[in-house]
Order: sequence, then C-alpha cells, then structure tokens
Amino acid sequence: MTDAVLNSPDLPTDLLAAAQVSKAWPFEEARKLLKRYPQGKAESPVLFETGYGPSGLPHIGTFQEVLRTTLVRRAYEVLTGGAPTRLVAFSDDMDGLRKVPDNVPNPGLLAAHLGHPLSRIPDPFGKYESFAHHNNAMLREFLDRFGFDYEFVSASDGYNSGGFDDALRGVLRNWQAIMDIMLPTLREERRQTYSPVLPISAKTGQVLQVPVTVVDAEAGLVRFHDCGEDVEQSILGGRAKLQWKVDWAMRWVALGVDYEMCGKDLTDSVTQSGKIARVLGGQRPEGLIYELFLDDKGEKISKSKGNGLTIEQWLTYGSEESLGFYLFREPKSAKQLHVGIIPRAVDEYWQFREKIPAQPIEQQLGNPVWHLLRANGPASGEGEALPVTYGLLLNLVGVLGAGATREQVWSYLGNYVENADPAAHPALDALVGKALAYNRDFIAPTLQRRKPDAGEAAALAALDEELAAMDEGASAEELQNLVYEIGKDPHFGFEQLRDWFKALYETLLGSSQGPRMGSFIALYGVANSRKLIAEALAGSQG
Repeated sequence: MTDAVLNSPDLPTDLLAAAQVSKAWPFEEARKLLKRYPQGKAESPVLFETGYGPSGLPHIGTFQEVLRTTLVRRAYEVLTGGAPTRLVAFSDDMDGLRKVPDNVPNPGLLAAHLGHPLSRIPDPFGKYESFAHHNNAMLREFLDRFGFDYEFVSASDGYNSGGFDDALRGVLRNWQAIMDIMLPTLREERRQTYSPVLPISAKTGQVLQVPVTVVDAEAGLVRFHDCGEDVEQSILGGRAKLQWKVDWAMRWVALGVDYEMCGKDLTDSVTQSGKIARVLGGQRPEGLIYELFLDDKGEKISKSKGNGLTIEQWLTYGSEESLGFYLFREPKSAKQLHVGIIPRAVDEYWQFREKIPAQPIEQQLGNPVWHLLRANGPASGEGEALPVTYGLLLNLVGVLGAGATREQVWSYLGNYVENADPAAHPALDALVGKALAYNRDFIAPTLQRRKPDAGEAAALAALDEELAAMDEGASAEELQNLVYEIGKDPHFGFEQLRDWFKALYETLLGSSQGPRMGSFIALYGVANSRKLIAEALAGSQG
C-alpha cells in the first residue's frame, strides 16, 4: 500500500472497523503500537527496525524478518488511517570478525584481521572499502530486489559520525545500573572480565573484550588494559562499540525504535536489553518473538550444518509470492523449511488469492494474500487464479520425464488452457520453468511405477474402454466423473475411492500422491493417458 493511499482520509470505514478487531497477526501486532500511539507518534514517524549482521550474506531469515515487519507496518497504517511510519534496516557492522566465513575469496586477508570491526576489514572481493560495505551492499541489493520500502542505517555510521555519542555517554553515566542487570545473567568466569563497552585498540585495531573502568562519563573517557599497559581512551567517535545486549538497547533509545521483532533464540536478549533501555531513559520497542525454522527432520536449521533452504533454492522451485505466503502463516510456530513444502505453498497462495473478492472484509483481513499484495505497493491481482495448479504441472512433467522441455509442456497445456500462449499467462509460464527444475532435481529420480494387481488391472482396462469412447476435448469434470464411477463399481474390489486413486497414481504416475485424475487426463490428453494405461497393463502381464 503506497503512502498516498495510506495517508488518505478516505480509507473505507468497514476496513477500519474490521482492522480494529481482526485476529490476523499483523493487526494484533499493530494494535500493540496503537495503544502506545493512538494517533501516531507526535514528533516523528513510528519507527520499525530490522537488524542484520553483515558477517555473511543475506538469507531467507533476513527476508522473513523484513517482510513480516513490513506487514505489521502496513497494518498499523491501516489502523491509524495513515499515520506516518519508517522502516530502518540496520546493519550491525561494528562487530569484530569472529571467524573467517567458508564462502569468501582471499580467506587469508580476513584471517589477518580477526577481531577487527567488520567495517574496518578489507573487502576480500576487492570491490568495496571494507568487508562490511560489501555485505551491506548485498543487503540493499537483496531488499531492493523484493521491492521493500526501507532506509539503510549502519552501526559504523552511527558510531563513527558521533551520532551515538550522547547514548554512549548515557551508558557510562548508568554504568553500575547496567552492570547490575547484566552480571547476574553471566557465568562467574565471564563476570570477571565483562564490560558493557568494548574499546577498539588504537594499537591493534581489534575490538577488545577487557575489563573497563569509567574515568569521565561526560567526556566519554574510560580506562582499560591494552598490550601490557593501562590506557585512557575516549569511547566516542567510533573508538569503541557496545556489547550486544547493551548495544541493542542503546540503538533503540538513540534511534527511537518503536517496533522490532526477533527470533526465539533472542528471547533473553530482549528481556535484558529492555531493562537497559529503561535505564537509558527509553523503552523497549513493541515486537513479536517468532519461532525458528526446522529442517525436514524437525531439527533446528544451522548454517554450519547446511541443513537449511536458501532463498535462491526456494526461488528456483517456487515463486516469491509462495515464499511470502509460507512465511506469513503462524509466525509463533516452528516451521519446517525444505524443498518438499514448496509445491503446496505455491498452490495455496493462488487459492487464497482467488478467494479475496468473494470474501467479506473480515475474512479478507485474515487472508494472507490480502496482506502480501499490499506489502510494497498498491494492491492488484485480487481474484486472479492460475489456469493449472502447480501440483498438476508437476504431475505432467513427471510423466514427460527429466528431459521435458518448456515447449513440450506448453503443447500439452493447449489441451487445457484457453489461449495457451506463455505471453498470455506469464505467472503460469514462470511456474512451468520451476516445475521442470523441481521435476529434474526431486521427482524424476524417485518415480517408479508399480505393476497393478488383478483387480486394479481390470479397473484400468475398464477405464481405457471408457476413454476410448471419449473425445479429446472432453472436460475435466466429465473425465473425473468417469474415473469416479469405475472406482465405485464393486466388481473391482476397492473398499474406498481413495484406494482406486492411489492405484492410479502409483501405476500410471509412479507416485503415492497425485492430482484430480480428470484434470490430469484432460491436460495430458485422452490418447496419451490411454498409452499410460496400456504401459501399466503390459507391465501387469509381464
């Protein structure tokens, strides 16, 4: 939804009324902010923030956090009739480099700068002034690719420019209160060396984890031990950074952050940083604590294990919209993230998109696609549907084999889709390419048609006989009814219709699951479907 639309006083009254009571999680989150700022924030726009650690490249977690935050932002704009808002994508690029990533060139260059702030380490790619600048550029490119409306802010700019200096003085003034919050949360060994402030050594350039004594809070002066001697040094102007939980709280206060969500693994950080924010004279932002992703075995996704799914992988086999749809739903529940969930997410996205115009406004606000269509611009495309489901496409290319081509698929789509021209159906054409990739990598290697038993063979023969009398132009519904009637015939011995359909999937398609068979036969063609049956029957006689 654009700013022009959101700032209009003409938002429909039924939309505003429904938004006030909607149980959709973006509205539930936005109502937390509404309690804080019923008419918007008097002195400035309401500030939403997402955080990013630039020691690696942006990933699916980055996407989901910016997307979900954007959805809450839009919901708040609806609730307030268009109160101004901002979204800051913050890069924590003053962190010291802890280890050399596996996926960068010139690892020796980074190894020589371990412990240095990421924004003061040479770029191993040789393109930017620092490693952080490179990764920050990748973040902006990543967010721009998906059309997010945001402002980029980096820790290095805030520290180096003096923009955080007042907040840093506040940390020194409230040193003991912050220590009283943090020390009880630490192990005894860690307590001995803990300091809210991490000085940056003037001698080595490294971020130091050493005990620190406050000398003069207003001047920003501290004392610490560095390279065998006591040093007095200002922490202002980029000569220090803060420990993580203190840094997060300082940032909330310095920038005036009103909303920030985070993963469940940061629950403790939210608690401690919230206490520190109050000590610094601010308050903890509103926010959602979301559950983390799991792999196909139900284990937590880990970068080191490599058991996750990258955004590039999702977009190879599914659409951007389907990813947004999957991430929208139930953010407080752990979600499995693997390639097997993609086809269903694609089809459910389109099912929900098609439903919107027929739904009353209350149901529209609970429809994930209503929110997704408004995330980064004016809503459009409500009510649109795919002429062929992604699941049906996958079944078609599965039968065509791993060597199937886009042209082949479109030739079959001509049996089913009016005006079967890729230019007339760009969304479907994009999915054809993704279905071919998914089939090549995951379906074709696993398909194995089994031989039908005697009862199944008799039913297949009966289906073939009925199909012989059908025209190539028979509708999917006619064909589906024909398949139903054979499955219900007691002569063939199917206890339930699903046993018949399972037999069709396993003997004709080589899979335990499949589409509506009427739709598949209409798409693949009556004559070609009869060839599949003939192959299955020949196998039963072998």
